Amino acid sequence: MARFRYMVSDAKSAASFYTEHLDFEIELAVPAIYIVTRGDMTLLLSGPKSSACRPMPDRSEPVPGGWNRLLIDVDDLDPLVEKLKKAGVKFRNEIISGPGGRQIVAEDLDGNPIELFEAD
Repeated sequence: MARFRYMVSDAKSAASFYTEHLDFEIELAVPAIYIVTRGDMTLLLSGPKSSACRPMPDRSEPVPGGWNRLLIDVDDLDPLVEKLKKAGVKFRNEIISGPGGRQIVAEDLDGNPIELFEAD
């Protein structure tokens, strides 16, 4: 099982995004953190009041965004991208092709990147 954590501004809204658009299911729902799953992948959505968002010793604070990303394998990329665009989901790029398949990077409500990947 793979587990990931994303910092989010609102855990409930983030969970809604992942369940409505990317077929995740809610495993745990508390105000500070929502845990969602998709197959054997677990994503912890940590809101501002979660322990994961506490400042580090150097006073830096964990924030959403960045380029490390969750990668979701999909069977048919084009219709999913169209569906997400119609729903107003933001993308960082257009679909690109490379060794092994095609991909595009979407963003969740907090700007956390999600790579949607269709293998050749």
